[in-house]
Amino acid sequence: MGAKCRTPFHMSKECGDMDQLQSLQVFVAVADAESFAGGARAIGLSAPSATRGVGELEARLGMRLFTRTTRQVRLTEAGRAYLEEVRDVLARLRAAGDAASGTAGTPVGTLRITCPQEFGRLHVAPLVTEFLDAHAGVSAEIIMVDRVVNLVEEGFDLAVRIGPLPSSDLTAVKVGEVRRVVCGAPGYFAAHGSAEVPSDLVHHRLIATAPGPWRFGADETCIVKIKPRLIVSSVAASLDIARMGWGLSRPLSYQIAGDIGEGALRIVLERHEPAPIPIHLVHVEGRRAAAKVRSFLDFAIPRLRQASISG
Repeated sequence: MGAKCRTPFHMSKECGDMDQLQSLQVFVAVADAESFAGGARAIGLSAPSATRGVGELEARLGMRLFTRTTRQVRLTEAGRAYLEEVRDVLARLRAAGDAASGTAGTPVGTLRITCPQEFGRLHVAPLVTEFLDAHAGVSAEIIMVDRVVNLVEEGFDLAVRIGPLPSSDLTAVKVGEVRRVVCGAPGYFAAHGSAEVPSDLVHHRLIATAPGPWRFGADETCIVKIKPRLIVSSVAASLDIARMGWGLSRPLSYQIAGDIGEGALRIVLERHEPAPIPIHLVHVEGRRAAAKVRSFLDFAIPRLRQASISG
């Protein structure tokens, strides 16, 4: 029998079989990277060692965790279910280790956050820099994308979600709500008149960020089949054009809070708006979350609730 490995991620030349904990760590790394080579790099092993570790784990379990091709490594259905259990086990071990070492309350490490682009630019980035100034042991990565990111599969600690939340195992904290509004520059309304009811929009020059109808009313049963003169994929660009007085845009209220305060844009059809849209901070591990996550939540939640994101 080979010598026992003494460190969790390193195998010396004397080390033969991996211990069970290390094989679990290798399994998670390979699943995250969808690659034996990528998973091995992430935890400082060679690709053959990672392949051997997963093979040993599969042999102990008596089932396949991955399907392997020359180009891809994918979890089997059993592997996906097992991955969630293993993540939970490793999280508990990390929490126990932190408590034993006295670092459970010390925020350290890299905090990975995902959020929508405009919300990230206006609210998350300034908040994170302030948080980093207060916690020297933490660094951060903010990925701003306008899609729903799988926190577990893509390795994020936290996400900002704007919209109703589907049922899941994520922990969610509501920090505010926003409205879907129609707005334009005062100069535009002076030249083209206002809109009193949603159907008036067919007579206006509209800037859309995607094709499709605009819905109004608390139950969104009032549907206007708009014919936008311009479709632009960037919310920021659509607002720049609206500020120029070219047409009407339909952003979320937080995106134009400053413009409304300065008089650069004016909202119309307020009585016909859909129901407010909730904003949540979501994370994975609940009370067992790492200190960096718990500290950021304590820091961010009251500040976001006080910010101008519900105007």
